[in-house]
Amino acid sequence: MPTYLTRRALPALGITASILAGAMGIAGASSHREAPLSSQDPVTDLTDVYAFVSPDAPDTVTLIANVIPFEQPAGGPNFYQFGDDVLYQINVDNDGDARADTRYQFRFTTTTANPGTFLYNTGQVTKLEDPDLSVRQTYTLTEVDEQGRSRVLGRNIPVAPTNVGERSTPNYESNLAAPAVKQLSGGITTFAGPRDDAFFVDLGSIFDLGGLRPFNPAHLIPLPAEDGEDYVAGLNVHTLALQVPIDRLVDDDPVIGVWATTHRKATRIASDTGSVKSVGDWVQVSRLGQPLVNEVVIPMGKKDRFNASRPSQDAQFLDHVIKPELAGLIPVLYPGVKVPTEVDAGLGLGGREDIATIFLTGIPGLNQPKGVKPAEMLRLNTDIAKSGFPNGRTLTDDVVDIEIRALAGATAFSPEFNISPNKDLGDGVDANDVPLAAKFPYLASPKAGTD
Repeated sequence: MPTYLTRRALPALGITASILAGAMGIAGASSHREAPLSSQDPVTDLTDVYAFVSPDAPDTVTLIANVIPFEQPAGGPNFYQFGDDVLYQINVDNDGDARADTRYQFRFTTTTANPGTFLYNTGQVTKLEDPDLSVRQTYTLTEVDEQGRSRVLGRNIPVAPTNVGERSTPNYESNLAAPAVKQLSGGITTFAGPRDDAFFVDLGSIFDLGGLRPFNPAHLIPLPAEDGEDYVAGLNVHTLALQVPIDRLVDDDPVIGVWATTHRKATRIASDTGSVKSVGDWVQVSRLGQPLVNEVVIPMGKKDRFNASRPSQDAQFLDHVIKPELAGLIPVLYPGVKVPTEVDAGLGLGGREDIATIFLTGIPGLNQPKGVKPAEMLRLNTDIAKSGFPNGRTLTDDVVDIEIRALAGATAFSPEFNISPNKDLGDGVDANDVPLAAKFPYLASPKAGTD
């Protein structure tokens, strides 16, 4: 790795962590429906993972994992909910060995308070325990340490219900969302429930042969230039959010690695009653750390394998990182744009070592752990108060533009490619469609069914 990419050298070059955050990664859209099997199992399908130093509580880290992509707000009468037969887990590695040192596990239970009606609610719902709320979910949150010892942090914690509409769920945030934020022992805060999807992307155009509407005239199949369209606007997700004291997560290194996983057991149908039971050991079915890796780096034939794998097994996917398929498509789809095929970052791997540094090791002097084992996960330096991709990931990071430009080589690793048009590429969608919340869990209120 070139010595100029150390933290001390960054100011001399006029390169800060935030600029690096705006110049590195790979391209695509976040991990909504990213693999064949998980796309058929929405309650296990992880869409985005975020990890950042909490802006209003800088002695804590906020960890967020979202599931169930593309939720239509008007999804009644059976509105979206977490899976009772799914184990949801947020994993933290604090020593760079690609193994979880702390795991936070969410297990959900659904009860039907009013089984004699088809209605989700039989009247106005103004509190979490409202008798007019027919379907309710609660969860148990468990912390598991490196040795596998578990400690229950909370039981029967209420899940925020669906934002049905102004008649059914008036004053949704104050009546139903805010009371679902719970303070637990050890300084941990938790929330589970529907929220607005904070991701933003021109999904339709990008998957139409890599179309970037502002650059339509330069495409191999040209069209008139247009503004980008946010195809995730107006849609919800289901959020698992934690706020954890930093000193509870770090050991002797301020850098942590974060990823989320979902797990299922084998399903068995009883021959006598026809009832469905989950049996056996938990099997990992979805995994997500860095945005876009499984979606646009891992090839179709290996996507389900990636979802089932652990970070410690990531050497098997190395070729797809240092020789990213999408990078080779840029000069084909946008004739005249030149991108690097070799970037020497001192790793001795060949190929796009800049991409490997971001996604597998972290950047020396910024967010690379001591003695790191290369593995794909979000890496966050908790000593840096202002997080920003690739140092963690915040809800406002425009990872699509960041990563398109990086694929084109517009980074400090390859300054000869950090020129126009490479450094200007983007989908034309630069922010979420609604403002974020000022406090935990920070995501905006979920869209109502009547919006």
